[in-house]
Formats: sequence, C-alpha cells, structure tokens
Amino acid sequence: MMTPKLGLVCITASKAVRYRTVTRKRLLQFDSLEQERMLRELYADNLRRLGGAIEFCNLNNIRLYRLSSALFPFADDVIGERILAEFEEAMGLVGDRAIQLNIRLVLHPNQFVVLSSDRPDVIDNSIKILKTHARILDFLRLPQSPWALMNIHGGKGDRAERLIRVIQELPDNVRSRLTLENDEYTYSSQDIFAVCQSANVPMLFDAHRHVIHEQVNTYEDPTVAEMLEAARSTWATPEWQVVHISNGAETFSNQRHSDYITAMPSAYRHAPWIEVEARQKELAIKKLQDEWLFTNVNELTPVICEAASPIAQQIDETALAEDSPKLVKQNTFR
Repeated sequence: MMTPKLGLVCITASKAVRYRTVTRKRLLQFDSLEQERMLRELYADNLRRLGGAIEFCNLNNIRLYRLSSALFPFADDVIGERILAEFEEAMGLVGDRAIQLNIRLVLHPNQFVVLSSDRPDVIDNSIKILKTHARILDFLRLPQSPWALMNIHGGKGDRAERLIRVIQELPDNVRSRLTLENDEYTYSSQDIFAVCQSANVPMLFDAHRHVIHEQVNTYEDPTVAEMLEAARSTWATPEWQVVHISNGAETFSNQRHSDYITAMPSAYRHAPWIEVEARQKELAIKKLQDEWLFTNVNELTPVICEAASPIAQQIDETALAEDSPKLVKQNTFR
C-alpha cells in the first residue's frame, strides 16, 4: 500500500510561512511610479517567502504546497503584469528548487472564477484570472500538466454544458492544469465526475464536501470509496491524484473547517496526495503524520478546547488565511 503525501495550504499556524499584501484602496492612493515600486518590493519579498515555504515543507516532510492565489497581488493588471515579468528568472529558480526537493506546487484560484456564469463578463474575467495564474506557474517553470494543478469548482448550477464548452476553449497552459472539485450544494461528486469526463480534465475529490452533499454521517459510507476511485479514473496519471480532507468544526457535517483532522476516511489510505484543509495547518499535518499515516487508526485523538485555541484565532485574523475572499476582492482592478 502506498503512503499518502500530505499537503500544506498557503500559510502556517506559526509565522514561518506568511505573505505580504496591499489593498486596492491603499495602492490607488499613489501615483503610477510609486505603485510600481510598491509592487516590485512586495513581489520580491513574497517570492523570498515562497522560497522559505518550500524549505519549510521539505524540513517537515510536507510534499505538497498550495500557493496562495494572492501571492502576487494585481498581477492581472497592466502594472502588475509588467512588474511580474521582471521576476521571471528569479521565479524560475524558486520553481527549480521545489522540483529539486520534490515539493509539488499547486494553486487554487479564488471563488470569483466562475466558468459557468450566465454573464459573459464574469466568464471573461475568470479566464483572465486563470491566465494570470498559469503565467505564474509558467514563470516558476512548472509543467503544463495536472502535476501543477489549478483547482476550481463548477460554479453556476445547471450549466454543465456551458462549463464544458468554456473549459475546452481555454488556452493550453490553463486547460492542461485545470482540475474540478465537487462541492457541498451545487455540483455533487457524481455531477462533477460527469463534467470531468466530458471536458477531459481530472476530478479533485473532497470527502467532506461529499458527505455534506449526500447527507451521510460517516466517511466510511461506501460512496466515499466509490467516488475516490471514480475520481482517480479521470487522472491520466493516477499517481498524481489529489484529494482534500477537512472535518467539520462543531459537528461532523459542519461546513466550517476544524482546527485538526480527527476523522479520516479509510479509503484515503489509497489516495496518493492529500491536501489538509485544517485551521491549525502544519500542526494538523503533524498530528496526521504521528497518528494516522503509519497506523491503521482512522479516528484520531480529539483535541481539547479547539475553539479557544490562540493559534486558530490568530489564523482567523490573518488576511491570507484560506485566501480571504475579502482580500482577493480588494486586490482586483475591475
């Protein structure tokens, strides 16, 4: 049996991996020359921090790292696009280091990417965002394949045909990296599986979103293992399959993420790559490494006083925790 590789999402509970940002309101207070200076300094600093994140993952045996979608704010604007190009060589060296250390880099664009929208302007803007993220991955010299995936949700319900058509028309460096994830309410695992088959893109399976949608009360429900296997069939290279895990904060089916993972699907022992979506970040990964990864136990020891955790509160107050939608909205010229 394979040993799954665990992944870190964006930042750490400690201050080891954090990024800088600037709001739209603040940036527009300055003239164009000062905006360029500010973005150039911010991009350079965040690129150094990304290098540090890769080293942190290597030291802690974390083999997958999800880049923040706000790593280079305003990179889809004319000024940001030009500044980002100045860092192409330096970004390539950072990407080379990740490859050298066998740290897989992936990216999840923000929730404003809706390829199935009824509004053409929303679709156009979504494609613009995806092109910018693909350009960042290209500058990092990452492969144009699902190894360096960009994961999105299906978006607007009852629009599967539109979603498939838009995906098929995407530029190669976007489409070749795209994955689609099931959600709690609109696109069930079966729904997104069908879309992935038609669009010929891999499906990223999320067990927690699945059990919420299906209204079941255990990860041992047979449909979890069934959909894990179905999702794997959409990956041209099955060993690259990525899944998500999270637990509900107050109850099993609560949508809000808990601090730690204390319940794992037994089927996930067959998952090659697992992104851990827990509020305590690397501490949650360490708990899985110690109590789940090399054992036969799927119900882990509970963590007392989770809601009172000072680190969890600190993460809630951190702008880049879980790629804050408010921040992303502020960081977009449109």
